Amino acid sequence: MFESIGWAEILVLGIAGLFILGPERLPSAAAWVGRSMRKVREFATGARDQLKGELGSDFDELRKPLQDLQQLRNFDPKQLVAKQLFGDDTNGVKPNGFAATQPALPPPPAAKPDPPRAPGERPPIDPDAT
Repeated sequence: MFESIGWAEILVLGIAGLFILGPERLPSAAAWVGRSMRKVREFATGARDQLKGELGSDFDELRKPLQDLQQLRNFDPKQLVAKQLFGDDTNGVKPNGFAATQPALPPPPAAKPDPPRAPGERPPIDPDAT
C-alpha cells in the first residue's frame, strides 16, 4: 500500500509524532492508526469480494482495463524499442537500461612525447584548445 514510503520517512514521521503528541499519547495514536488501517483494508477486501461475487465472470472483464493501465504506468520506451527490434530477448540489458556485464575498455592511446626545444623557444600553441 505504501510502496513509496521508505524507512527514513517512517522514522521522520515517528520523531515528528513524538514531538507533536508526546511520549504519553504516541503509543495510543499509533494503535489507533493501525486499527484504522486494518478496518480500511477489511472494507476494501469485503467490497472487492462482494463485487466479485455479484458480477462473477464480468469482474475479470472490468479488471482488464485496470491491468492495462498498470502496464502503462510501468511503460519504458527503451524496453519497448528493444522488444520491437530484438523480440523478447533484451540481450543482457537489465531493467534499468544498463548492460548486465560491462565490456572491457580499450587501453588509452600512448601519448607522444614533445620534441626537445631550443633554449628560449616557446612551446607550440593549439588555438582550438584554448
